[in-house]
Amino acid sequence: MSNEQSSTRFSNPAPLGLAGFALTTWLLSMINAGWFTADSMNLVLAVALAYGGTAQMIAGIMELPRNNTFGATAFLSYGAFWWSFALFVLFLHDKVPGAFVGWYLFMWGVFTFYMWIGSLAAARVLQMVFLALSITFFLLAAGEWTGMSVLHVAGGYVGLLTAAFAFYLSAAEIINEAHQRVVLPIGAPTAAR
Repeated sequence: MSNEQSSTRFSNPAPLGLAGFALTTWLLSMINAGWFTADSMNLVLAVALAYGGTAQMIAGIMELPRNNTFGATAFLSYGAFWWSFALFVLFLHDKVPGAFVGWYLFMWGVFTFYMWIGSLAAARVLQMVFLALSITFFLLAAGEWTGMSVLHVAGGYVGLLTAAFAFYLSAAEIINEAHQRVVLPIGAPTAAR
């Protein structure tokens, strides 16, 4: 590797991916929490395809040359989640049993739970994003399985909290880098990577 290549500094794609995730999660969670009806879903789908899915895919690909397996896996996976969610709602929603949708959500919860375990070596705010998202998926899955709307609403509210954590982390990474100091704390990593 030449000196020119070894000194190349790649920009941090995490704020982009986190913002795409946060905005889309916030919009969907407002519907899940009952603030808006399903009539608002078309805007969520547009954002899921154009920002939530695409921005996270771009961020995930940008993590690859940075050798960040965790970031690449997280952003590419949740980007794919938003694309699959939009495709499901657009084309398959009335063709899939609710119990199977519950399994879809539950397995995303399982993935998110082990990503949370992986995040325990990272900043505390990132840990909170993955913990809250795990709970969101499990509540929404339980709501699909039981038909209890209170679980779906609870999942919506925890989803709003998830989005708030992700927005905060995105903002902190942008603002802290721009000012070259800690303006918004994110909590020191709990262990060395």
